[in-house]
Amino acid sequence: MDLALLRTFVTVHRAGSFTRAAALLGLSQPAVTSQIRSLERQLGRPLFLRQARGVIPTSIGDELAHKAAPHLDALLEITESGLDDASCLRTLHLAGPPEFTTERALPALTEPPVRDDHPLALRVSFGNAEEILEGLAAGHHDLAISTIRPRGALLTATVLCDEEHVLVAAPLWADRLGEDALRCNSAPALEGLPVIEVHESLPFVSRYWASVFDSRPKSSGTVIVPDLRAVLACVAAGAGLAVLPRYLCAPALKHGEIVSLHEPAVPPLRTYFLVARTGTLALPYIARAHELLLRAATGWC
Repeated sequence: MDLALLRTFVTVHRAGSFTRAAALLGLSQPAVTSQIRSLERQLGRPLFLRQARGVIPTSIGDELAHKAAPHLDALLEITESGLDDASCLRTLHLAGPPEFTTERALPALTEPPVRDDHPLALRVSFGNAEEILEGLAAGHHDLAISTIRPRGALLTATVLCDEEHVLVAAPLWADRLGEDALRCNSAPALEGLPVIEVHESLPFVSRYWASVFDSRPKSSGTVIVPDLRAVLACVAAGAGLAVLPRYLCAPALKHGEIVSLHEPAVPPLRTYFLVARTGTLALPYIARAHELLLRAATGWC
């Protein structure tokens, strides 16, 4: 059986679409369709059921994929291993949210001794979770950091870390509220404060209110800026309250530039996933970056 046909078949199985598989393989869609039909003729059985939006594997298709995919991944690892030496600098295309990628992921991949022991060229893209996963599925990225766990067989996700969210403001707002208001731990006590957020929908504040106060925020955003680092700067300047990841605002809290307005018994958490296309972790340079990020994440809190 032709290995090229099997590779195309496994890619379609993982992608769930001839169109997406064609993009990943660098082939035209008719070429992918032709290869799958050729394989189906050889086996005498249909491998996929065509639908309006993609394909789903038949039971025979599933069985063949589960048998063939590990061996194809192993062959890919063997063929790539010869390229993984100091004389061949590979380029890793990484995508993720701008703040977390900048503050956490990039230092883990570039700081010495990692930089010296594991030479790696990097190309980094920023975006929201949906854009990032779409780009990864289309083959534009090698690894992605996402707050959404992807579905389907095309992408493989590993839990990277959890981040704690903190409700913060400048000290002047805490002074205006007073200790009694802060001690009551209720949403109404905070309703008069201006809100700083990354989007009009108030994603961070709404998630915090739902998790901690079991309610929805009544205020709209006073300052909307699509970068958490800019939100932190506005909070420190006294523009209002915000909900921020603790890793991002910990130095400002330590130096008294901002204060925590609320300390719930169970703080809200958000999970990050490290995502790759299924099978690509057989590539040494992707596997190495994946390992470095997971190792670094054990020290993140």
